Amino acid sequence: MGSAPAPRAGAQARDAALIVLTAADVAAARERIRGHIRTTPLVQADPAECRADPAATVWFKLEHLQHTGSFKARGAYNRILTAAADGHLTDAGVVAASGGNAGLAVAHAAARQGVPARVHVPETAPAVKQAKLAELGATVVATGTKYADAYDAATTDIAETGALFCHAYDQPEICAGQGTLGAELLDQTGGVDTILVAVGGGGLLAGIAAAAEGRAHVVGVEPATIPTLHTALAEGGPVAVDVSGVAADALGATRIGEIAHAVATRTGVTSVLVDDADIVAARTLLWQKFRLVVEHGTAAALAALLSGAYRPAAGERVAVVLCGANTDPSDLA
Repeated sequence: MGSAPAPRAGAQARDAALIVLTAADVAAARERIRGHIRTTPLVQADPAECRADPAATVWFKLEHLQHTGSFKARGAYNRILTAAADGHLTDAGVVAASGGNAGLAVAHAAARQGVPARVHVPETAPAVKQAKLAELGATVVATGTKYADAYDAATTDIAETGALFCHAYDQPEICAGQGTLGAELLDQTGGVDTILVAVGGGGLLAGIAAAAEGRAHVVGVEPATIPTLHTALAEGGPVAVDVSGVAADALGATRIGEIAHAVATRTGVTSVLVDDADIVAARTLLWQKFRLVVEHGTAAALAALLSGAYRPAAGERVAVVLCGANTDPSDLA
């Protein structure tokens, strides 16, 4: 394989570091959400266009075509359906803290299951995102100016109402649901050597790494300005990092999730960093060469190839996960 430099969740918290997320959990999630989510396409790309070794094989996993435009629907469905089966879903419904992809996914899954959803967002969340949440049937509660304010409000909400909390990335059911993408990808390709996936809070990384354990190497790709995984691997545990840059709207978690760190450590995940300019170039290339519209955060995965942060070996089979499409396409030409 190619070379890559080695380098808390609150409400309803269990000690995530002690939770073992495995391929069996992902397989169970896959059965549970079957029929509720889309099987997204896989396409083969010309390695030369991705600046990969010409003898390598490169696939794009088009997960940005999932319900609500991101992989988050998988985890939201698994969390809600698991709770319903266990009798933990009440008339109080579900609660999330997110003005982005996670909130949209929870609103969608809750509406499809006929349960109320409240999504807490900061007052600064774009009006268009708040409108989309409302369109999906969620009650939008705007509080404070930062995500942390919305998260605190969500914590208070579940304490007072008994609603089910859907964390954006650091719950076992969420991570297992996201991992169904990895299991699906491995089935579609017949097996790969390496999976490149963008990392924010790490729910998708955790799920894919669990699904691919012993079958493929997973490389987390992060903006150099938001190195949550890279820093955690170097420091021996999740620590807060500064957040900035072009992909902060999608990959803007201030620290990697405890589950993601535990799975990454166990399975040998490595991390590479990419600059904003490379992310922008990757997003532009995906539009100009493939007519694929993705978020900047999503484009980070491809940026690892274009920038040389990850260099596949001759004959290596590489899958690039394109995980989200909720972006303003007006700057693509």
